[in-house]
Amino acid sequence: MSPFRERSLANFPEVRNRSRGSCGSVHLATTACIIANIIYMFVLFFCSKQLHSPLRQRAFSLDSSVYHSPEEAFRLDYEQMEEEFKVFVYPDGDPETYFHTPRKLTGKYASEGYFFKNIRESRFVTDDPRRAHLFFLPISCHKMRGRGLTNERMIDEVKKYVEYVKFKYPYWNRTLGADHFFVTCHDIGVKATKGVPHLMKNSIRVVCSSRYDDDDYIPHKDVTLPQVQLPFFHPPGGNDFKNRNTLAFWAGLSDSTLKDNLKAIWDNDTELDIQNNRIDFRSTGQVVFMERLYKSKFCLCPHGPIGSSRISDSIHFGCVPVIMSNYYDLPFNDILDWRKFSVMLKETDVYRLKDILKSISTKHFMILNQNLVKIQKHFNWNTPPVRLDAFHMVMYELWLRRHLIRSARNFKTVEEIKGILKCACEKAKDAGAYTKRLFRSA
Repeated sequence: MSPFRERSLANFPEVRNRSRGSCGSVHLATTACIIANIIYMFVLFFCSKQLHSPLRQRAFSLDSSVYHSPEEAFRLDYEQMEEEFKVFVYPDGDPETYFHTPRKLTGKYASEGYFFKNIRESRFVTDDPRRAHLFFLPISCHKMRGRGLTNERMIDEVKKYVEYVKFKYPYWNRTLGADHFFVTCHDIGVKATKGVPHLMKNSIRVVCSSRYDDDDYIPHKDVTLPQVQLPFFHPPGGNDFKNRNTLAFWAGLSDSTLKDNLKAIWDNDTELDIQNNRIDFRSTGQVVFMERLYKSKFCLCPHGPIGSSRISDSIHFGCVPVIMSNYYDLPFNDILDWRKFSVMLKETDVYRLKDILKSISTKHFMILNQNLVKIQKHFNWNTPPVRLDAFHMVMYELWLRRHLIRSARNFKTVEEIKGILKCACEKAKDAGAYTKRLFRSA
């Protein structure tokens, strides 16, 4: 020991005695620490080997270039969801009621029907409500509409069903419905739920219509359901650059100022294929429509007041979508980096649309097109569902919202629950306002 060290301890006998007496315990603690570090390093090494093993890579192949999170982080969280996530589905009730799985799995509202069917086919469903992270309200407003119910009657039916759930089960009242969710793809379904304020403000809404300027939609609480026109009678496109000779394509009816401007400015352009008419999918119009999707580099997706499957159609046929909207919550926006496989424009960019698209280099377009192929699987519906398809991506979006639910369950009074939900909704709306600014500055 150095003279300085000896003098220091001599001047403080209580420190010297404590130091000598605890020497053995310090040695044991140090040894235990070293052993713990060795075990920790071994666990890290073993997990790393497992994550990078060829078998595991083949089982779960991803390309991090199209995701917000690194590949490893997304994979681990996704696998945790597959193992742990549980949903309790409330019973449908009498077969003559409107709360059964929709029979129709075709058309542009097929996503709703597929979700109802897929969740019952999946391992996420539990019969034990105590294990459930979330509770699913199987309300099919699309089926109600098919039976000819008026908007007022549908609102009344939804209210009665929620009241039935609140009366028969104790789970709604724990969080005022914050750990409950419902799915609807038709705009009328969203309107039918407005008669139950807590269903709109507290519960998670999985909807196809997801505009930030809709005061009822709350980003990062609610989830965007990808609207898909099914079935696809043609194979997916992509990696076929030489066959795409049309700069951009759009077909539809003018039901908004943006679409009116799109038609008025570019209707007679020789490089932009603008068709101001509704595609008749019951005739050869469907074949012509799909051929144009195959042959176009970009597919214009102007947002309007009515839900559309145009974005999902573009993705399936390998046509890079051009999102034209000032504020729109895109499907799986929390997971996918849409800038890597689409072009995002403000609505005022319609005036210089052609210049913007022509300024995109061939190399950049090829990257967008290649990335588009990588994410096509996320927009496919299957029965039974398969890993990483549209159903599982929606479930992963719900899984990401479990932290808010856990916070709400920790509070005991209605006032406390309302406080945490109000705070969360305000933060979500702030995030939506920030996204608006991003769109405007894009």
